[in-house]
Amino acid sequence: MEILIKALQLILSLSILVILHELGHFIPAKFFKTRVDKFYLFFNPWFSLYKIKRKETEYGIGWIPLGGYVKISGMIDESIDKEQMKLPPQPWEYRSKTTWQRLIIITGGVIMNLILAMCIYAMLLFVFGEKYL
Repeated sequence: MEILIKALQLILSLSILVILHELGHFIPAKFFKTRVDKFYLFFNPWFSLYKIKRKETEYGIGWIPLGGYVKISGMIDESIDKEQMKLPPQPWEYRSKTTWQRLIIITGGVIMNLILAMCIYAMLLFVFGEKYL
């Protein structure tokens, strides 16, 4: 029973980290009016455990607990999707945004991780730190 509890605690803590990281990509993308097609906790290669569609975004939970992803419209792999590259970029697509906007969208996850690490460190110091005069 103790192993099951520890496994669930691990999955819950990783889920919180993944959601906050992916929100780091999602929030700037929405702020710059970029369409977000999918926001998933965990990976879903063949099926999803849960999914719901709100406006143009599909939110869901996959079944492989190794991470998560945000699928942003217009963020394409040039080596795979040659047909998409032939079409002109639409205003809501990632590839039509300016360089500084794309940089903020891409680095948003890492920035969110740094902010979370500083908050966790501050709370640890607050709870377990020593007082000096």
